[in-house]
Amino acid sequence: MLTVKNMTLRFGELIANNNVNMEIPDNKIVALIGPNGAGKTTCFNCISGVYTPNEGDIILNDVSIIGKRPCKIHNLGISRTYQIVNLFAEMTVIENVVVAMHDSLKSNFFDSMFHTKKHREEEKAAYERAYELLEFVELQDKAYFEAGSLPYGEQRLLEIVRALAGNPSILLLDEPAAGMNSKEKGDLDIIIKKIMQRMNLSVLMVEHDMDLVMGISDYVYVLNYGKLLAHGTPDEIQQNPDVIEAYLGGDD
Repeated sequence: MLTVKNMTLRFGELIANNNVNMEIPDNKIVALIGPNGAGKTTCFNCISGVYTPNEGDIILNDVSIIGKRPCKIHNLGISRTYQIVNLFAEMTVIENVVVAMHDSLKSNFFDSMFHTKKHREEEKAAYERAYELLEFVELQDKAYFEAGSLPYGEQRLLEIVRALAGNPSILLLDEPAAGMNSKEKGDLDIIIKKIMQRMNLSVLMVEHDMDLVMGISDYVYVLNYGKLLAHGTPDEIQQNPDVIEAYLGGDD
């Protein structure tokens, strides 16, 4: 599905990602972990088009996406969430989902201005699809609340729903459990598993909560100081001495 080949990104003297290689297969959950400052979100930003790597390539379904703008990469099938909740707080919950469908709507300015039959039908279908996605995470009862009024955990879920509204083939989740309490993390675990069961996509997830990572991931990559330190199944990663030392420190 997605291949990252020898990707390197520099900020002046700082090498944020150093010759990173990853593969994300179809219908799998892949986690990208590492200590703070390891370069995980930078890697996400390269994949989603925020940054253009200095070296290497990123290939989505046999097409290189290096140098493409984020909107073009989104249209090719990559959607993402962010470390910091990034909703339209004063819009309703359902409007936040509908706005993510804009690239799939065919109505033009004329249709919108005169509220043509084509525009009305597309708008109706978009709201129906958005409501179905909200039902998926049990937020349908709050569809017409202001997004900014939701509890923090539900705002996180709404961001995931908005990302799904673009019908991605790959969903990038950037620290989805950040700031959640234990119950909200349990709900998130269930929802990610539901996404994998019911939707034909892959998930690449940056996350610090090791219980969540080890409980739902099929494969794990570990970054440290911008370099790929290790990769393997969750069991292999938990027993890897280099990973343990990177997180906990080692003896002199």
